[in-house]
Amino acid sequence: MEPDSPVLGEKGVPASEEVHQNSPASTSIDYSGVDEKALLRRMDLRILPMIVILYIFAFIDRVNIGNAQLFSLPKDLKLTGLQYNIALCLFFVSYVTFEIPANILMKKVKPHIFMSGCALFFGFLVIMEGLVSNFAGLAVLRFLLGAAEAGIFPGCFYLLSMWYKRSEAQKRFSFFTNASTLGGAFGGLLATSIGHMDGVRGWHAWRWIFILEGLATVLSETERAFIINKLKEDQGDSEQHQPITLKGVLTSLSDLKLIVAGLIYFGPTMAGYGLAYFIPTIVNSYGYSPIESQLYSIPPWAAALGFSMICAFVSDKTKRRFPFLVFGFLIAIASVVVLDQVHNNRSTRYAALCLFTMSCFGTLPVIICWFVMNQEGHLNRIVGSAWQIGFGNIGGIIAVFSFPAKDKPFYHLGYRLSIGMICMSFAASVLYLVLCMLENKKRARDGRRKLVL
Repeated sequence: MEPDSPVLGEKGVPASEEVHQNSPASTSIDYSGVDEKALLRRMDLRILPMIVILYIFAFIDRVNIGNAQLFSLPKDLKLTGLQYNIALCLFFVSYVTFEIPANILMKKVKPHIFMSGCALFFGFLVIMEGLVSNFAGLAVLRFLLGAAEAGIFPGCFYLLSMWYKRSEAQKRFSFFTNASTLGGAFGGLLATSIGHMDGVRGWHAWRWIFILEGLATVLSETERAFIINKLKEDQGDSEQHQPITLKGVLTSLSDLKLIVAGLIYFGPTMAGYGLAYFIPTIVNSYGYSPIESQLYSIPPWAAALGFSMICAFVSDKTKRRFPFLVFGFLIAIASVVVLDQVHNNRSTRYAALCLFTMSCFGTLPVIICWFVMNQEGHLNRIVGSAWQIGFGNIGGIIAVFSFPAKDKPFYHLGYRLSIGMICMSFAASVLYLVLCMLENKKRARDGRRKLVL
């Protein structure tokens, strides 16, 4: 899904190649007849709806096991000890392992084929989750699900980064990332409705959650053909772009800023997955019934959506990223401290849970956009986006063991780990800012475009 003609960058140059303003390429084409606002609207309508819908389904299918847990899943599958947490962990083992290979594969086989194939595969796997009868079956399916979804999130960010200039990107990154908050809220609403199917055909509601939400993801042949054709219209000639080689990948991975960017993403991701998988359980620990817990799990996601989009618009307007991370990290730390320390006021704890969710999921798109849009060239963005998201998702492995059932109702381990990881990300963001400032001094001497701070 790469443009046939280049998208204008920061100074009216092709954003995908970041051509220098004074180079011959920037003066050989007359852009005066282009209505940039109209073009931007067309791009938004062609690109964003498809990838947002795709990721909503991917996120729901990834975390609906958290909703299913409240409807007899552990009992029916005879899960003991940490088996439920291990099943969650296996998703992240394959998800992290296949991030970079999946992004490279997407580039080679073309996004429209790769994305539609992934959607078919992970939808099928979720349906199968609803039919398992033991821990072994659940574990295998969760591992395969991680592999099927590995290329979706970083792949979509790579595609977005090649279509929008830096002053436009944050709104689009945030809108796309908020597919996860919409997915979390919508998943809770779906689970509430499906929960009333408990006992239909002799099955507990958790099976229907997997089967019906998996069926919603699997596309018909007509729908798949439509998506392939729609995305194929946006395909450019990939042979014009830098070839992907092992040496090039290793060179990209050797950048210190890339390592630091992974650490920034790590903390909110760890905390965010803890919330995504355990919000229904946490809310249930406040004394609500399973159905009420599903309903009360929706407002935190709504708060995250609103906060994220406000930050995105102001961030693009000011062309700054770091201040919004500081603001989000401070809210996250304060709210999780309240969750850890306040035990006798349900309203206060629920408000803190909303703020914690809001800040974690509000900062994630800023983190990704800041790093990915500072990367130059196709290869660096392919490897960089996959690395940052893949490394950060190791936090998901920590998250699934951070809220064990024995810690209910206070979950001190999960909350205190969240505090530590977010503080680490805060420190890493300061280091990344310093590295960007030092890089900008060198670029100023060379007359190159500066990195966003």
